[in-house]
Amino acid sequence: MDNLRRITDELRRMDDQIGSGSLVQVVRSQAAYVTDLLKNGRYTDSVGRDLYGTLAELLRLAGWLSFDAGRHGQAQRFFVAGLRSAHTAGERALGANILGFMSCQAKDIGQFTESARFADSARKGYTGGSSTVSAILNMRAAQAYANLKDVPETRRAIDSAFDVFGGATPDHGEPPWSYWFDEAQINEQVGYCYMRLGDWERAREHLFASTGGAGESDSREGALRQALLADTYAQQGDPDSACAIGNQAIDALASEVDSARCVGHVKQVSQHLAPYRGLAAVQEFDERVKALSGSVL
Repeated sequence: MDNLRRITDELRRMDDQIGSGSLVQVVRSQAAYVTDLLKNGRYTDSVGRDLYGTLAELLRLAGWLSFDAGRHGQAQRFFVAGLRSAHTAGERALGANILGFMSCQAKDIGQFTESARFADSARKGYTGGSSTVSAILNMRAAQAYANLKDVPETRRAIDSAFDVFGGATPDHGEPPWSYWFDEAQINEQVGYCYMRLGDWERAREHLFASTGGAGESDSREGALRQALLADTYAQQGDPDSACAIGNQAIDALASEVDSARCVGHVKQVSQHLAPYRGLAAVQEFDERVKALSGSVL
């Protein structure tokens, strides 16, 4: 089991850095291996629960990678299978986390009411003591309600996330899959919420906090944060800043990071710069976006 946990952790961290691309095939192979162990191996009940928990996390990761690559039907199938495995393992926190990812996918494909339903189900289904998990689930709800333009519910969920974020660690420790949710991540998600509500100043405040101000973009999250930040400037009529920051996201996506989802956010920046197409900087940015879009299947 230790080796399986180590491999799963390595796959998660590879995804953090380089995005989806062909990594989903590696995760699928690992999930198939664990499935074979469950079907054909001999193990105690305790080991069996651990195996189902590992399988659930691998299926969650496969769903996320598929979503990041724009393969939404495939992502949904992985998420649903992951929920079943989490239930079999008795892993309520992991099941709630998968529902949170389903909420994230639903908002990105315009199913905002469904996104809120998934997020609320995740919060209701989790009664554990992890402050990190609670913060994750509240921020999933905040993003869902921001897309519905429900300001009170959005702010309530954001406040709830900050209330618990950084709280005491439970005796059994935080789930290993929750490591990614740090101060930069919560600020990124809050910034996204304020973008959806049209509060550009607050959005920028939190997005700057998520990047540390320097604008590191050599990972998928870095590229995403730059794309979101650039979009705030594009929608407020500052094409020069939008292009300068958006180009940093393109630099990462053209070399280090493989993420159709992030490319989609960069394309949104280009779309919002449409009134400024006469400017040389915008024309150059648009050409780079077209070239980037052509490289993504």
